[in-house]
Amino acid sequence: MSLLPTSIDDPVNAAILKVAEDQLQGFQPDPLGLIAERSGLDAAVVAERLRAMLEAGVVRRVRQTLLTTSLAPGALVAWKVPPTKLTAAFEFMSKQDPFSGHVVTRTTDGDTPGSHYRLWTTVKTPVGYRLDKHCALLAERTGAEAWRPLPAKKLFALGVGHMRRRDIEPGTRTDEPGRVIDTHVVPLDAPQWRVVCALKREFPAEELQPGEALWQARAEEAGLSLGAFFDAARELESLGLMGRFSAFLEHVKPDAGGARVTRFNALFHWKVPAGREIEAGQEVGRHHCMTHAYWREGGPEFAHVNVMGVAHGLEKPRVLEHKAAIDAHLEEAGIAVEYTNVFWGGRSEIKPSEVVPAAYAEWCRSVGVDPESMRDDAAAPVSARA
Repeated sequence: MSLLPTSIDDPVNAAILKVAEDQLQGFQPDPLGLIAERSGLDAAVVAERLRAMLEAGVVRRVRQTLLTTSLAPGALVAWKVPPTKLTAAFEFMSKQDPFSGHVVTRTTDGDTPGSHYRLWTTVKTPVGYRLDKHCALLAERTGAEAWRPLPAKKLFALGVGHMRRRDIEPGTRTDEPGRVIDTHVVPLDAPQWRVVCALKREFPAEELQPGEALWQARAEEAGLSLGAFFDAARELESLGLMGRFSAFLEHVKPDAGGARVTRFNALFHWKVPAGREIEAGQEVGRHHCMTHAYWREGGPEFAHVNVMGVAHGLEKPRVLEHKAAIDAHLEEAGIAVEYTNVFWGGRSEIKPSEVVPAAYAEWCRSVGVDPESMRDDAAAPVSARA
């Protein structure tokens, strides 16, 4: 057991995490070396501190992320679950469904449109399988009375960085509008899927080391030399599939010493005039407090909101100050906010969604479902099922 400090408030750990959470975009042959360079620390220190924090559970995972919106069809899904079944539904989706990623219970400050949708999850179904069929199966297994899929039409912000966002002032934003990220699925062949599988697997503590040797076992897993593996990773990056190398912290759970990186998780909803969704999303996405921002159509259940985003904070009033600053900025930009709401996060479990087609077939068989019955034969559009 390491005797090194593992608290997020330790100055060395804080310096590492401010870089390691979301500042290493794309594929990096030597990610720990780059963290060391940007944090002003020795690479060996970065490696040993990340290992210690991972073993202590302060860092919940270290991995190369991929833009899964371009690897598998998916949606944010709001679930209406009877109160007596909410806990069991949360447990099922967080522990028994590898295709559900973020699993969060949410509440609103009052009886507002959609407030009876208490369970929110991100869901991916690998290429070849239908999202609506998967959600219908989840509803059957959990007793959900209704569900509403909210697929992203565009993304405007995608990155966590809780440590560096702790001291951000409300209204702080980039000079330029946020970028626009498409969500179309990119087809891959079998060798590319092998590289994807090797890239996205979490790093155990013993594999965390400076230098390109970090990837040696992954290259062997994909059946490639290290150089060929790097070439394949860069090809995936050129296809717009690479996310970032990241050390993920718990969103709201305290670490072993009781410290929390954040306490409040807010899903903001805005309704802006039709035709201005991309412009509004870019303005929301440029605010430094936003970890995610996207164009999603809420439909009548959610008062037809069309821009959503997520922000975190240690204090609820501060989170609301961030939102007020964004609301004011949208008005200043000439974008009317016709309706807005906040869904506050409660219990949460955050994990990567599985996106590999072979894994879906295997899971179906494990739960007594014929994989062929879940196929995307008719290519039907995603729809809600009550």
